[in-house]
Amino acid sequence: MPSGLKRFQKAESLHFITFSCFHRLPLLEAPGAREAVEAVLAVNLSAAFHTIRAALPGMRLRGWGRIINVASVHGLVGSVGKAAYVAAKHGLVGLTRVVALETAGAGITCNAICPGWVLTPLVERQIESRAAADNLSHHQAPRKLIEEKQPSGSFTTTQAIGEFTVFLCTGAAQNLTGAALPMDGGWTSQ
Repeated sequence: MPSGLKRFQKAESLHFITFSCFHRLPLLEAPGAREAVEAVLAVNLSAAFHTIRAALPGMRLRGWGRIINVASVHGLVGSVGKAAYVAAKHGLVGLTRVVALETAGAGITCNAICPGWVLTPLVERQIESRAAADNLSHHQAPRKLIEEKQPSGSFTTTQAIGEFTVFLCTGAAQNLTGAALPMDGGWTSQ
């Protein structure tokens, strides 16, 4: 158990849930686009909605809860070829804000962490595609990918996201709610 979470061992309800599904496809051109869009929305938005809806009664009963949605930088900005994903992540940010308003004063907070590039299997596949398309080495492709959007030039780590999540569960964050919090190396600052 991460040391930061030990403080929450007595908490009856802590929910850390992340959903992600991605299909890169032009909105109007791709065969099977409808099914792909529905899958992306189901995983990235509907699943969070239903999970929050199921968790809220217990949180209200206890007068305490922390809901942390892992959205994406794409909940704050758009990118070509990512219509369904961007729509779902914007929806997740909107859902986060509504839940924060509807639970204000109940001891419950709801925030969205919006990471930029994180080196995950999904991003590794994008790097491989980039390397093949642009004839780049496996060393050059990640750098080219990240430099296009993330001025820091480095990937956001899952460790950093986890540590930030723990912070959002502390007393220091008790009045931090309804926020879309970028962890994007400056992507949204441009």
